[in-house]
Amino acid sequence: MKNWILIAVVCLLSVSILSAGAAAQDRSQTVRGSWMQDGALREGDIVLADQNAGCEIVVSEKEHSAVRQAAIFLAGDIEKISGYKPPIVSTPGGQRVGIHLITLGNDEIPKQIAQDKLRNQWEAHKILTTQNAVWLVGANFRGTAFAAYTLSERLGIDPLYLWTGYTPEKHPKLVLKKTDYFANSPTVKYRGFFHDDEDILPRPFEYSGYPLRIGDVPTEWYQRFFETALRLRLNMVAPYTRAHRRFEVQKIASDWGLFYTSHHYDILLSNPFGIERFGLGKARNAGTTWDWLTNREGMLNYWRGGVLENRELDAIYPVGLRGTDDRSYTFPKDMSEADKSKIFQDVIETQVRTTKELLPKDKQPIFHFTLYTEMLKKYQEGSFDVPADVIIVWTDNNDGEMRALPQKTDKWKHGVYYHLAYFGNTVKQVTHTITPQRVAGEFKKIVDAKATEYMLINVSEVRENIMEARMIADICWNAPTALNQPDAAQRYVDWWSREYFGANAAPDAAQSYSNYYGLINAYDKIWFGADKFQDALERLGKKINGKPYEPVPRETLAQLKARDEQYRSAMNTISRAQARMNDEQKQYFFEHVELGLLIDWRPTQAAIKLIEALDAPDAAQAWKLSGQARQPLEQLELEILRAERPPFENWYRKTWIRRETKPSNVHRSYEQLRVFTSSRGTRALTEPEGAARPDLTRFTRMW
Repeated sequence: MKNWILIAVVCLLSVSILSAGAAAQDRSQTVRGSWMQDGALREGDIVLADQNAGCEIVVSEKEHSAVRQAAIFLAGDIEKISGYKPPIVSTPGGQRVGIHLITLGNDEIPKQIAQDKLRNQWEAHKILTTQNAVWLVGANFRGTAFAAYTLSERLGIDPLYLWTGYTPEKHPKLVLKKTDYFANSPTVKYRGFFHDDEDILPRPFEYSGYPLRIGDVPTEWYQRFFETALRLRLNMVAPYTRAHRRFEVQKIASDWGLFYTSHHYDILLSNPFGIERFGLGKARNAGTTWDWLTNREGMLNYWRGGVLENRELDAIYPVGLRGTDDRSYTFPKDMSEADKSKIFQDVIETQVRTTKELLPKDKQPIFHFTLYTEMLKKYQEGSFDVPADVIIVWTDNNDGEMRALPQKTDKWKHGVYYHLAYFGNTVKQVTHTITPQRVAGEFKKIVDAKATEYMLINVSEVRENIMEARMIADICWNAPTALNQPDAAQRYVDWWSREYFGANAAPDAAQSYSNYYGLINAYDKIWFGADKFQDALERLGKKINGKPYEPVPRETLAQLKARDEQYRSAMNTISRAQARMNDEQKQYFFEHVELGLLIDWRPTQAAIKLIEALDAPDAAQAWKLSGQARQPLEQLELEILRAERPPFENWYRKTWIRRETKPSNVHRSYEQLRVFTSSRGTRALTEPEGAARPDLTRFTRMW
């Protein structure tokens, strides 16, 4: 009898562990597929699909479009796993298992669900199995949608599948374990991705062959961005910087459950970048000068246009005073700092008041103000004031380290703008460089400072930064669980290695990430070898053409050889890890770990050969050694092609950011050597004429 009691207790504990462990996501267990019953049915399990029959998904007409979209994704996910696609119905048929998506107050829910735990909560949700039914109940519509995305992952769908390429295990008979799961409100209220500096995806093309920097990003790519965010339980997106805006895009975001917002100089979502480029200034009667003192009404007309365009959407409005590009507003030269602060205050108060007047009664006005550059000092000095309902947003140094954070409680709520990607003096669009250790350390400071009302994460076009983006998304949902145990960063890397590459490969995969972050630990390490290659090639050209040149410093060669040895060791670890992976895992591991190392290692190998060529006794031997430098660079070209699988064809093409001579052009060393060799050392790689500053007016007539 005692043995039966013990077994019963263990079974009950296993159920509670399933629920609590999944809810907390403490990274001690596998998440994907963890609720799928892969053996004999147990009491309380629910059969969702069995061959060509199965459940239905019930979504009433009262539910928000975000819930309906989550149901569409859930139906597709069940089909990917089982081959059976459940119908989506507004009322239960009574003959099938029902997966019920219900927002609290919209319909009746089982009495086992404690409504008081959900009522007045932000995005909290409950997942409960009862006899012949699965209940996905949210405190608000986003909570309901997030319950559906949570269920999809626990059944076996990778929330990052659009980037990893992972397909779920096939289970014609799909069984959900008995489940009782509750997710409380998130740590960060508004949280989302900023798709900044879009340079690969816009279409059509400039005359240089680069994607048009003010072109249109195809809708399917925005949908991929939005789906990924939602599966990570994010609720906000800033989809644009320079790309042409289409209202359908921000409407899709809002309809799917994402607050539409934007960067710090896109005041009231008015798109100042388009004031001339897209003819918005003329259309909105904004006048001809961007001057608050002489053209107040014109500027207000322009900002009103942003509010009126988006007034029916769920949106978060940036406020402030900037130029029409990403630069400081130009005040009169003789104006005092005190008078400038008065103008800032007047402008922001006017923007807040104007927005409230223009929004429908059912739309809550939400505002944020970013303490970028000049404004951080003003805030710290207490020399400006903004309305209390404006969220104050603190920034990092564009390289994942916070410049400052609030030191005391004041009348405002606070948030953060954080960079995983960045185009500027620390450009890192090619591969990920912000380590999990940095993320964990900085976000511990952010949470401790209570800057948790808003979190905008610069991920550019997402692909390269998805691992760290997921880490931040998890912190934003449940920071105490993610951060408060020892060595949060390594726990995340270890979990990621198990979750994405399997338990057998995980130790070597985790070590590979450690090697990666040791070698690519700053933006300039991405092209350390390429820069040394370029320097050696310039010197070799002088030598071959009989011009004076300085030899490469010996310490440079020593650095290159040391890194070459480190890369060889790292590649051995990668090979051991890949030997224990399936084909999908190998491919993604190559894209996410190996390729980032190869982008620097191959030019490092080539640079060593060029330095040997510089030391050659004559031109013939120098040419022979420079020819040997071509081999690792040609190999890199093939390796890049391997990473350009669908839908990432030509992902590493040249763009206005990755121009021919720029370090972020991963083909630069290969192309430099090709030009050098074909011209016998008399020519250098150049950019197409006008590539840096093309005449874009010929394209603006398209809009």
